[in-house]
Amino acid sequence: MFDSHSGPRSDGRCSQVTKTTLLDQVRNQSSMSNMKMDSKSPSCGAIATFSGTTRDTFQGKEVLELRYEAYVPMAIRCLESICSSARSSWSLNSIAVAHRLGSVPVGETSVFVAISSVHRSDALDACKFVIDEIKATVPIWKKEVYTNGEVWKENSEFLERRMDLAEGSTLQEVEDFSKLEQTAHKRKACCGVKVKVADKD
Repeated sequence: MFDSHSGPRSDGRCSQVTKTTLLDQVRNQSSMSNMKMDSKSPSCGAIATFSGTTRDTFQGKEVLELRYEAYVPMAIRCLESICSSARSSWSLNSIAVAHRLGSVPVGETSVFVAISSVHRSDALDACKFVIDEIKATVPIWKKEVYTNGEVWKENSEFLERRMDLAEGSTLQEVEDFSKLEQTAHKRKACCGVKVKVADKD
């Protein structure tokens, strides 16, 4: 398990806590479930959550599981940056983000976001922003495993923004990521989160 943890820091209303986690080969849901409980605060009236789960079919094919890989150092840095951006845009209490690596069977959660705030509008808007940014910027790759084969999934949003991702990285991080990206390109892989959040009416 790879963690990044900041806080708590008092802002006069809510204690601010940010936690980002990559769960390596975790089969149970307890770690993600605890994140929602940890987001509760008597000072905050809203907790917005998002869970991305493995579907049982894709374009008529029966799905057995999803398998995720990540460039961990850069993935953690990206998650921290996303959470920091969310804090600068909305008034938030806690932000908890977890993404599983390895096998995620049908029906289980691969990515989880929980955000608490005094007001629901901030929590809801920030939650959508965070999951959308995870999809577009975090170097996590997904393979879909079917009953009759498997395929690495490509995410065009990640491809379009991969140069922005390299900004602020050390030379070694860029070189390491470039090697990983080349491997992923051969797999026709890219960012692993293939989930969508519906826009508000």
